[in-house]
Amino acid sequence: MRAPTPRAVGLLTAAAAVALIPLARTWGLQWGASEDELDTGLAGDDVVPVPSLVATRAITIDAPAERVWPWLVQLGQGRGGFYSYDWLENLLGLEIHSANRIEDRWQGLAPGDEVHLAKSAALAVTIVDPPRALVLTAPDASFSWAFTLHPGRDRSTRLVVRERYARPRWWAVPVNEVVGSVSTVMSRRMLIGIRDRAEKAVR
Repeated sequence: MRAPTPRAVGLLTAAAAVALIPLARTWGLQWGASEDELDTGLAGDDVVPVPSLVATRAITIDAPAERVWPWLVQLGQGRGGFYSYDWLENLLGLEIHSANRIEDRWQGLAPGDEVHLAKSAALAVTIVDPPRALVLTAPDASFSWAFTLHPGRDRSTRLVVRERYARPRWWAVPVNEVVGSVSTVMSRRMLIGIRDRAEKAVR
């Protein structure tokens, strides 16, 4: 039996990579979430009732919801940051600096306020329901970002975060896919960052 040629190996490798893309995409959009969490309705779902893309990610935090909530309230550029890869965000000039402690000056948040992603880009606060749900929405209602807290086992908390993207014009579909891919990397780190900070504060 002849050994496969380099060209054949290359083609097989490329084919395998292409076949794995849908699996990687699904894993990224559902990271950490259970089947029940994927299926359940969350606060803010009605903002984008017929989405073209939904990402639901979750993590268990060994702390009660009331001790996790303050970290969510201070999210934002110019506030507590996003607890993700600051260095990567700052390569884009976003000036994000994630806080490592709760700051009283950032704890006041009400519907109608703005949470900035960058100096020139902000989401509107749609729902503030402590310590259960915080929902941020794009000004044109094309995107919603929900942070919800649910009881876990032994006083732990499940943080379930959902992004819903409205169906865009045909030419914007690839843009949504790229944004979703970037969100996978940044959101996973954000969830871990919130967990680590909340658990350390409780300890």
